[in-house]
Amino acid sequence: MHDFIDVIAAFPTAIFTFVLAVAVLYWCCAMFGFIDIDVLDVDVPDLDAHMALNDHHHGFGESFAGLLMRAGLNGVPVTVVISLVALIGWLLTYYPSYFFYHYFGHNWLHFIVGIPTFLMALYVAVMLTAILIKPLRLLFAKAEQQTQKQLLGQVAIVRSQRVDAVFGEASFNDGGAGLILKICSRGDQCFQCGDRVVLLEYLAAENRYRVISESEFLTGNSLIGHPLS
Repeated sequence: MHDFIDVIAAFPTAIFTFVLAVAVLYWCCAMFGFIDIDVLDVDVPDLDAHMALNDHHHGFGESFAGLLMRAGLNGVPVTVVISLVALIGWLLTYYPSYFFYHYFGHNWLHFIVGIPTFLMALYVAVMLTAILIKPLRLLFAKAEQQTQKQLLGQVAIVRSQRVDAVFGEASFNDGGAGLILKICSRGDQCFQCGDRVVLLEYLAAENRYRVISESEFLTGNSLIGHPLS
């Protein structure tokens, strides 16, 4: 037991141990509905839509999303990717460290050997994760499509300071931790934080919902005399 703790708390395994511990804590919270499974997801089209608001943030997000795509890690929540990479990386570094720990100990040679071991384990973990998530993409795609259909016609609350034709966020109470949705208005309509809006149409290319006010929806004027764009 003492050797086990020494190994998981020593470089390079300690890095994956920390990430894996955070991942376990996250999944425990997600299981009870405290956190959304897609809390870390980044969407490239959405970043382009409101680039003018925060160039630095969107540049980082777009680069991160592009990196995931090039590595074949797209199509599933980022939290799933991180969890798998951490688990596989932990296994790949634990066993070499366990068997050779007594030879290197905590001296400088341990870090010299540990750096390439960590980099190799990270690379292999990413490659294996890309393979493992392939069958999961279809499942998540079907679940997302079903959720999109269920949300249409539902009421959400505006959470951003403004909503216009290209930008906006709203919160939707799904009975759990809640969903944060990207939204936009029709034409020159604008909404403010706290307004109640109805999700009228899903724009797949932009990964956002077009919305109208709840009062407009209830009066039956949502599709009369108002163009969709």
